[in-house]
Amino acid sequence: MVPAGEGPPGRFRLGRGRGVVAVVSDSREARVLALDVGRKRIGLAFSDGVRGPVALDAMQRKTMREDAQRLAAMAKERKAESFLVGLPLHMSGEEGEMAAFVRTFAQRLEEVSGMRVVYWDERLTSVEAEARLKERGLSLKRMLDAKRGGAVDSLSAVILLEDYLHSGVAGE
Repeated sequence: MVPAGEGPPGRFRLGRGRGVVAVVSDSREARVLALDVGRKRIGLAFSDGVRGPVALDAMQRKTMREDAQRLAAMAKERKAESFLVGLPLHMSGEEGEMAAFVRTFAQRLEEVSGMRVVYWDERLTSVEAEARLKERGLSLKRMLDAKRGGAVDSLSAVILLEDYLHSGVAGE
């Protein structure tokens, strides 16, 4: 993981997503495992470079080490090239306590997996996910059930991955 603006010249460049700077390798990447990291669950989405992002079942959190190991195995199984990790920023763009938690987890994930981690601004992805579920005609009770079951978390990861892929950064 390389902080924004650092890294070997020519190998890394800056990409933007919803106002946050992300460090992205110049390699062509298509196979990405996206994570919406929360304290209870991790929303998951995957892109194989052929189809658009696909939601995966949200993962119930255990410990950072166990979660990182499970995600590393999942990425290896899917032949993912990198992790896209949603960075929860305040509306002002500032990082708070949850962003620090996500960064700590992402560092552990990178250590365990040996894979590159890209941060992407996830502001309002949960709001958009809930709106999409509402558009599908879900009742309040079914929406709450979906939220408890991790559907909002995984849909948030899909939205995060859509934003990343549509930005053009992933394929440049």
